[in-house]
Amino acid sequence: MQIEITLTAPSGCGYSARDLGFLLHKHPDHLHVRDLPQGKGRMFFSSAAAEEATAVLHLEIDPVGLVRGKGEGSGMLDQYVNDRPYVVNSLMSVALGRVLGQTLAGKSKERSDLASRALPLRLRLTPLAVSGGAEIVRRLFSPLGYEIAIGTLDNSGRLEILDVSLSAEVRLSDLLTHVQVLIPVMDNATHYFVGPDEIEKLLAKGVGWLETHPEKELIVWRALRRRSELARPALDRLAEGVVEPLVHDAPQQETSAQDGEALLERPTRLHDLRLNAVRDVVVEAGARSVLDLGCGEGRLLRLMMRERQIDKITGVDPSVRTLEAAARRLNLDEAGAALRERVQLMLGSLTYADRRWGGYDAAALVEVIEHVDPPCLSALELSLFDVARPKLVIVTTPNRDYNVLFDRMAAGELRHGDHRFEWSRAEFADWAQGVAERNGYTPEIRPLGPEDETVGAPSQMALFRRAA
Repeated sequence: MQIEITLTAPSGCGYSARDLGFLLHKHPDHLHVRDLPQGKGRMFFSSAAAEEATAVLHLEIDPVGLVRGKGEGSGMLDQYVNDRPYVVNSLMSVALGRVLGQTLAGKSKERSDLASRALPLRLRLTPLAVSGGAEIVRRLFSPLGYEIAIGTLDNSGRLEILDVSLSAEVRLSDLLTHVQVLIPVMDNATHYFVGPDEIEKLLAKGVGWLETHPEKELIVWRALRRRSELARPALDRLAEGVVEPLVHDAPQQETSAQDGEALLERPTRLHDLRLNAVRDVVVEAGARSVLDLGCGEGRLLRLMMRERQIDKITGVDPSVRTLEAAARRLNLDEAGAALRERVQLMLGSLTYADRRWGGYDAAALVEVIEHVDPPCLSALELSLFDVARPKLVIVTTPNRDYNVLFDRMAAGELRHGDHRFEWSRAEFADWAQGVAERNGYTPEIRPLGPEDETVGAPSQMALFRRAA
């Protein structure tokens, strides 16, 4: 499998096409070999004239080493007879990072001016495995401004094998970043473990283009192996315009909302704000036992663990994989008996009553309720407010009124595809009042995040206090 990168130098452009060697940190007259975990990466120039130069990254995979000991496939033969070593897939995506890391970062000691400049470039991937065929290639690259040429090499299997060329006047680092991110998306598979860290990697590489891409949901879901516990928070952050790396417990900035979506691009993380607000309410209420419903990977649980007044912390989630990720985040496997008794993880659904939820001082649903189908809200109400009946219930959810400040959201569009609904401030208040009256609670609504005079804050929080 290989990638070919071609730079042309029009008359009077001020550079030679051989300068591609400076951008790739590879001498045009030499063969460059890099040992990789899956085989060898070889980079060489198939042509290196002043008018046009082409560099080739050829990846040779060890097909036996690739599957040795993994036990994948439907049988022993499937492990050794497959197309992975011979077509461009996620292995090439990783190789790009290993072989061309400085280029991806936009660095060039000798020609920094070219590294930051849009250049007439062409990139060819062949043979490329694509789940969905040529149409997927066009959906992914056309919105980024590329001219696309596609040849079909084989369409007899589950994946179409294509010969794809992309042309544009673009920075080389941007071109390689687009390709590195989208190769696994086209292939719809990754050979490496996809965990919570992949969210940060994906959003970091997607800065400036992924948040506005019309196929961002397809990209996120495929890149994160369709793991909802990873894709949902990633799409949340894209919808909110927050793509900076997570910095927990960072100081929060006080701002006034006047610039719409630009506010959400500030360093303050809206999700961190929600978690800190929920933590503060729990501490102020004097709660000694806390139930986190829809706990995800345990970010709120970790905040609660730092509060000495809280003796019992339980996270509930319907996904076994998510609970495993939470256990790793909280280091529960290495914890002593005292911590394992204080912090527990539990498999469960919000819409099914569970007697184990009873007796808690506080329960929290942080950006969870909007993922529940509206017909199931009555079941959630029964299981939480009637059966479990904690003294304090905290619910946070997006404020739909605020969506008009996102310039890139169409009217009626939800912040991401897994939301079943989003409440306006009035709708949320009506729901909270009804739940409180039916179950003997007193409600209070608070805004979360910087408030706009007209549409309020980006998120909203309801506090339900059980009547004595």
